[in-house]
Amino acid sequence: MVKKNDFPSTFTIDNFSSTATLANNDQIKSPNGSSKANLHEEYNPYDNRSLEHPNSFLGALIHIIKASLGLGILSIPRAFRTAGLVVGFLGTVIIGAICTHTVHILVRASQKVCVKVKTPSLDFAETAEEVFKTGPAFLRGWSSFARNSVDIALAATHLLGLSVYVVFIAETLLKLLAPYHPPIAEHYTEWALYVKLIILLPLILCCQIKELKHLVPFSFIANVTMIIAFSITLYYMILEMKYADINDRNLATNISAIPSFFSTVIFAMEGIGTVMPLENSMIDGQFIGCPGVLNFGMTIVTSLFVGMGFCGYYSFGEATEVTITQNLPSDEILAQIVQGCISASVFFSFMLIFYVPIDICWRKIHHRISKEKHNLAHILIRTAFVIVIVTVAAAAGTHLDTLIQLVGAVCLSTLGILMPAVIDIVINWNDWGIWDWSLYKNFLLIICSLFGAICGSYFALEKFF
Repeated sequence: MVKKNDFPSTFTIDNFSSTATLANNDQIKSPNGSSKANLHEEYNPYDNRSLEHPNSFLGALIHIIKASLGLGILSIPRAFRTAGLVVGFLGTVIIGAICTHTVHILVRASQKVCVKVKTPSLDFAETAEEVFKTGPAFLRGWSSFARNSVDIALAATHLLGLSVYVVFIAETLLKLLAPYHPPIAEHYTEWALYVKLIILLPLILCCQIKELKHLVPFSFIANVTMIIAFSITLYYMILEMKYADINDRNLATNISAIPSFFSTVIFAMEGIGTVMPLENSMIDGQFIGCPGVLNFGMTIVTSLFVGMGFCGYYSFGEATEVTITQNLPSDEILAQIVQGCISASVFFSFMLIFYVPIDICWRKIHHRISKEKHNLAHILIRTAFVIVIVTVAAAAGTHLDTLIQLVGAVCLSTLGILMPAVIDIVINWNDWGIWDWSLYKNFLLIICSLFGAICGSYFALEKFF
């Protein structure tokens, strides 16, 4: 087991929370696999802890791939429609490389600061805090702000992401029910609101589950139903590709489409809150090595996204919907099975993702509540969070694409790109030279993040209003 230290809120991948530790290797490995590279030898954090159930290379790889096969990948064909086949292909590869790189620099920063403060492990927020606390004197007063910023960004990202889930569930269920109840098509917006209110109660009840081990059956159902839905969707895409003509597909659109494309792809691909804990579950230092779990896994993930985006847009052309499953014929049994399975998968994934913001919130307030009232406080907080999530989903109406782009533009570009770049600048403050390309690379990442956040939000809200 991990030894107790000044940062007790650490979990293994089996716990899956935002407070999972960032590093668990018995030996410190550099990105090229060498031992203890660029780190002080006075203190080795990995000698001070051990894991009962470490993840193998294959196990961690499967987790990375599984984490990407969610709702986001279904929206990639729409992103390709927005940007065009060639721009979509190149853009997805570039964004995949950026996401991979930012995880690299964050894990390296965590390893370096662990040595500085002589502690076995730090999570994302703790890493940000300690990097500022041990950084330049004029930044040390911002350490608490850095930690709280990461926690708030993590919580907001997951809460808003769950609002996307609620909108998607409502629209998918309406697609399933429309052939059997024609009035749905005539009053679609009202029915979408009714469905969101109907699923509010079961979501509140299911989200009262506190222990992750009790969520295992839900995760199993979500995985099985997602596989079924993906398989049937692929079948329909192959059928449509036989009649598609590439001359009718855009290779590139206009430059104003780039922010919307970026926001959608970053929403689908960025998983810094879920991928990072995998590194903590490994003891052989292969997570950011070469090829490493991260590099190998993100190569597969990026390839899956490129394949789904290209084939989806090629199959359905300008008729490509916000999620590819909405393009399936609503009057066929197989397509209806997809709608039912994908709704079930997203619903049963809700509770696992919900665990992250609840865990962050509870760590910050539980010491202010008497132990006798902990259970009641849990119930009230969880209920309030679900109500907020459904309220945001209700306010979004049927604008699923707008909500996806907003979450990607504001939350995930900030959490996944801007924050790791800032952390890398601060942790290496005394090592930067005026001609150090890595410094300018980090500034470029910050500019890209701000560009994506501002422009992506503008174009998303422009559609909404």
